[in-house]
Amino acid sequence: MEETKTAGTDTYNAASLFVDRHEQEGRGDKIAILYEDQEITYSEVRERVNQTGNALKGLGLGLEDRVLLLLLDCPEYAYGFFGAMKIGAVPIPTNTMLKPADYEYLLNDSRAKVAVVSSELVGGILEVRSNLKYLQHIIVVGAPVDNCLSFYDVISEESTQLEAAETSKDDPAFWLYSSGTTGFPKGTVHLHHDMAYSAEYYAKGILGINENDRTFSVARLFFAYGLGNGLYFSFYVGGTAILSSNRPTPDHIYEVIDKYKPTLFFGVPTSYTSLLQVEGAKEKYDLSSIRYCVSAGEALPKVIFERWRDMYNMEILDGIGSTEILHIYISNLPGQVKAGSTGKIVPGYEAKIVDVDGNVLPVNEVGTLQVKGDSTAAYYWNKHEKTKEAFKGEWFNTGDQYYQDEDGYFWYVGRGDDMIKAGGIWVSPLEVENSLLDHPAVLETGVTGCGDDDGLIKPKAFVVLKEGYDPTPELAKELSKFVKTRIAPYKFPRWIKFVPELPKTATGKIQRFRLRQLDE
Repeated sequence: MEETKTAGTDTYNAASLFVDRHEQEGRGDKIAILYEDQEITYSEVRERVNQTGNALKGLGLGLEDRVLLLLLDCPEYAYGFFGAMKIGAVPIPTNTMLKPADYEYLLNDSRAKVAVVSSELVGGILEVRSNLKYLQHIIVVGAPVDNCLSFYDVISEESTQLEAAETSKDDPAFWLYSSGTTGFPKGTVHLHHDMAYSAEYYAKGILGINENDRTFSVARLFFAYGLGNGLYFSFYVGGTAILSSNRPTPDHIYEVIDKYKPTLFFGVPTSYTSLLQVEGAKEKYDLSSIRYCVSAGEALPKVIFERWRDMYNMEILDGIGSTEILHIYISNLPGQVKAGSTGKIVPGYEAKIVDVDGNVLPVNEVGTLQVKGDSTAAYYWNKHEKTKEAFKGEWFNTGDQYYQDEDGYFWYVGRGDDMIKAGGIWVSPLEVENSLLDHPAVLETGVTGCGDDDGLIKPKAFVVLKEGYDPTPELAKELSKFVKTRIAPYKFPRWIKFVPELPKTATGKIQRFRLRQLDE
């Protein structure tokens, strides 16, 4: 990780490292981004980043002012992300699948003064605009929207030159919101040096990424996982990022791979499962450009690994990362995969498995996984108690239950809390339960994670009905659809099981571990 000296002071601005450096090192004409039919060079990226930074300064933004990015995966994501960072402002990549009430919470919690939004998504913010206490400007990428600024109108007259703000490696660089057990997201504050650390130790150390690589990620840029895969990994080495704003359906994923020839492909278990179900895909699409397939977001079932290997003669390198650690810190290694395991610790990180008192456990004993590494977030914004619970000095408490075998491989067992990892995204059972309780037929409900036929975890709801309602398949479908209209659609329960009562503690708290036992 390089530091730049300015005015006699040690300064470090991540935008200088990930964007400006390439022109200085002779890669200005190299393709940085492939998007639809566009080939965008590093010189063009630098100019757009500088224009965006200048435009944000013109709107009154400066050091540590927050900028919400609610964008589909597109080149403007890179311009907004690094443009804000270059002036010392703090971009916040944001989940595109949320509801207006969620955006109201995020904008008010972060106090973002500017939101850069894809035209397809702006309705979710406009619906709650009158409730936003701090937002001053909405900049729209795409079709013009009344009472909003247009991205290219705003930046087109700005200078393509911009001096990086004199930030340090320990200044806030960007936030990523992480879901919590209560359903209220936490602003996870990452520093200017964090991306370089993840890129150096995982992308270079494990994948051997270099300037000849082309990356393509199913996980979108608003995920910590997708942000590395789809943007800063390739920008760290001068490679090429393949971006697509289309919904990542199996056919579209195959078409992108076939057309743009990525060398590094990043998926999640759900996407690999879907890709394997496309009839005739092996004959129709060419995957020969891919040298490594990666999976994270949730545990990769052994059966999916084996099916993919049997069909394409390629291993999937499963690993685990988190919003707080920024990217993958435990991973299977090329040629050393133990199917079903999460792999070994990534050099540059440390891990330990501890009991409830914090004592390190011996081999093959299940406990809570804690991780240490210099890409770890500094703290949760405005959540002191949550920060103290999760960040134990240099160690981060993941909340995941793991054991380590004699060969040093880590094996995922489950969660220490009730959170569900579905499709690579955290789901709070409480949020799903509260949505179901709004339906007139529901008296009580408990939600837990359940494995489908492929071993992938999805939400399952156990429902006690009010008098006068019959437990029919039609009502089950109605309840699932109802949840989709209330909260982000990916959180809906895939199964509804009607039960006469829920298992509870003496104090009336639902025992979710006993709900899971009902299906055993």
